[in-house]
Amino acid sequence: MGRHVPTINTARVTLRAIRPAEFDRFAEIWAMPEVAVYIGGTPRNRSESWKSFLINAGHWQMTGFGQWGIEEHATKRLVGQVGFFFGARGLGEDFDSVPEAGWVLAPEAQGVGLGIEAAQAAHDWFDRVVTGPLVCMMDPDHAASARIAEQLGYVDMRLAEDDDGPIQLKLRKSPP
Repeated sequence: MGRHVPTINTARVTLRAIRPAEFDRFAEIWAMPEVAVYIGGTPRNRSESWKSFLINAGHWQMTGFGQWGIEEHATKRLVGQVGFFFGARGLGEDFDSVPEAGWVLAPEAQGVGLGIEAAQAAHDWFDRVVTGPLVCMMDPDHAASARIAEQLGYVDMRLAEDDDGPIQLKLRKSPP
């Protein structure tokens, strides 16, 4: 049941399948407190990162979409991930039945527009290939992520609670 992960190039980044040899870098990013602060609050250990790494690869196989690694052209280094998944979070049928978007950047790649560049490219692909509404969730205090979501057309659905506290659920309707 092999599925191809498409490669998408933008001016400054390439979205591509995360390679097995990049697990150390993947785990390094998720172990950074600056990355985890708005995503659960606790850095991931290697075991948690490994499970996430495998889930990412498997999601492409099972659904035909998933998360890409973000490779920065200037450094040729993995600086984050972006894409779509079913999270099965138990947040209600209106949220859990819709593909969820997510984006994560290493601290050195934040604040220079790489997040919106990567997320816009991923959403453009989704709109052409998969289509339909999308949801995302974020810590209500994560202003940078909220700006990306707004630029991508997400609007507030409602506030919810998960194990880590309050979360803002957002919806992006299908493009026209």
